[in-house]
Amino acid sequence: MTFILISTTILVLLTIGTGFFMVYKDMQGNRKRLKKILRANLFIFLPLLIASIIILVPQGINAQNEAATTSSPSGLGFLSAALSTGLATLGAGYAVAVVGSAALGAVSEEPGLLGKTLIFVGLAEGIAIYGLIVSILIIGRL
Repeated sequence: MTFILISTTILVLLTIGTGFFMVYKDMQGNRKRLKKILRANLFIFLPLLIASIIILVPQGINAQNEAATTSSPSGLGFLSAALSTGLATLGAGYAVAVVGSAALGAVSEEPGLLGKTLIFVGLAEGIAIYGLIVSILIIGRL
């Protein structure tokens, strides 16, 4: 497990360093090389992330069951609360990215649409709040 943490940390630092190097050298024309580097980092990072989840989740559930005198399903409840918040936040981020870029294009063509586009961006941000509410309700049941 230590190997997974160290290799993931090194990979993240290499990705950040590559980004700073590309910006410093002003390599905007060399986007193919940047895409190859980011693709390689992604194909290394995702298996490491999946392996760490496979290793850490059962250990966390077993540690909680050993610490408790009676076994309870609250570990899975906390996991479901975290997943509801995390996935809702990812969905909201994607929605804000799509709606925000479309709103920016619409406002640049017609400035009178600013109020309407802000409503759509606010609705996209509401997705994250719904996930947070669901996780609060799940934690309240535990």
